[in-house]
Amino acid sequence: MVRTPSTMLDLGTPAPPFALPDTVSGDTITLDHFSGKKALLVIFLCAHCPFVKHVQEELAKLGQDYVEQGLGIVAISANDISTHPADAPDHLKQMALDLGFNFPVCYDETQAVAKAYTAACTPDFFLFDGDRQLVYRGQLDDSRPGNDKPVNGKDLRAAIEQALAGQPISPEQKPSIGCNIKWTPGQEPEYFKN
Repeated sequence: MVRTPSTMLDLGTPAPPFALPDTVSGDTITLDHFSGKKALLVIFLCAHCPFVKHVQEELAKLGQDYVEQGLGIVAISANDISTHPADAPDHLKQMALDLGFNFPVCYDETQAVAKAYTAACTPDFFLFDGDRQLVYRGQLDDSRPGNDKPVNGKDLRAAIEQALAGQPISPEQKPSIGCNIKWTPGQEPEYFKN
């Protein structure tokens, strides 16, 4: 597994729009789906990645703890399923059902949404405030597969709680680390090649 860090998109960046199918319901999910939410968390993930598997139960807990408090959450997988069939929509649906996700898990077949967000790894987290300006991007917490640190979501949870309360979030943020997004061969974004 290739350890790839987040690109650390500039804070204040507006949330790029999207329209993607939810692998569970089949509904098209858009940015407008989350209008009225105090904040929006966009998670790039996939079904097979050991970094995602390491934190997947915490991702479910984030939904359980914050969706009712006004946080919108959407998970997106952009991996090329011709090279990584374990990340196909039916596997994403099973993952969502098995873990009890209470948020949509969408499939970005063209990878255009991942590129718009400059997503680089799985998991990769982007938290936007009520005005849909980026206020946090980076790690869930310090835990990684094999480092024996607890999976508690402390970094992301602190940012979510501040965003929901309308408080400023420290710009000192650590990048997420995970498997690189599996780009369609020849279609890798420029930021990934550098």
